[in-house]
Amino acid sequence: MTGPVAVGIPGLSLAPGDHVCGFYSGTDERDAILLPFLREGLHAGDKCVCILDGTDPNQLRSALDVDEVDGPGPELDLRCSLDTYFTSGAFSAERMLAFWMRLLADATAGGSPLVRIICEMSWALRDLPGVEELIAYESEYNRYADRYPQVVICMYDLDRFGGAILMDILKTHPKVMASGMIYDNPYYIEPAEFLATRR
Repeated sequence: MTGPVAVGIPGLSLAPGDHVCGFYSGTDERDAILLPFLREGLHAGDKCVCILDGTDPNQLRSALDVDEVDGPGPELDLRCSLDTYFTSGAFSAERMLAFWMRLLADATAGGSPLVRIICEMSWALRDLPGVEELIAYESEYNRYADRYPQVVICMYDLDRFGGAILMDILKTHPKVMASGMIYDNPYYIEPAEFLATRR
């Protein structure tokens, strides 16, 4: 897929390969990003992967009316953050990048025209091993973003993340989604340059 990717908000679209940070405050703003993005993908027949942290998957599935979706073979893959990011008891950027590449390769081989990935990132605030690799992981993901037809939105709650980490989040995402708009991010730094400053 090479054309624009509708995100479910009138007038807004992304492109395959986009890696976006979605900023929101509270559940209403979260849902204003999450639900339209997934609904649009399900109607288009895209594979939709959603990693939840604290959100009830049954409530989300109900809000999406998945059973009523009429698209060509919609596929919704809901996962829990702890079962996804901490399968070995600790977060590993290398392991997660390998996980996503396997998932994307399998979806593409299975005929999915596009994979939509949207993740609640509040898991990174947990006192668990490896969470300090978050920023390096976000930066490294940009090296892989155009390998498969995918669009990725990493969702950060402004009420929970502090200013210092949010600045690093900005530096690791080429695009920003906030307040119903999508922006090219002037603060983004390419992985080679960004990671060199953190060694």
